Amino acid sequence: MDIFIIALLIIGAAILLLVELFLTPGITVAGFLSAGCFIYANYHAFAYLGTGGGFITLAISAVVCIGALVWFMRSKTLDKVALTTNITSAVDRSAESSVKPGDTGVATTRLALIGYAEINGRIVEVKSDDGFIDEKTPVRVCRLADGVVFVTREQLS
Repeated sequence: MDIFIIALLIIGAAILLLVELFLTPGITVAGFLSAGCFIYANYHAFAYLGTGGGFITLAISAVVCIGALVWFMRSKTLDKVALTTNITSAVDRSAESSVKPGDTGVATTRLALIGYAEINGRIVEVKSDDGFIDEKTPVRVCRLADGVVFVTREQLS
């Protein structure tokens, strides 16, 4: 009967370990229960089967744990659960074609380094080269780099 209890604990621990690693994110109850089952199975073996039976159970526990991980990784089950969608979107670079250095506009949001400005009748995302710029402040495009429009405060003359 002791061997049956130990076998059930080890099998349950292996299943809970797979649930913990592949189904539930982070450290959850399944992880704690898995560790508890492994520990109690080995304790039970040492207490009721002696030192020899305890070390055999310890070795079997390690083999079952590693074997379950290898089996699950090689099975097609993981492929069914895995995310396989490719990202096909691209960065919007339409601002590069409609805005050029020297254009002026008005900040439509507060530019806490990044925000929006209306330039040439279009609202585009901009980055401040001048620090913080308040909403409704006139701005001038100073440069474009990698699809990012850099603006400074418009100097009123």
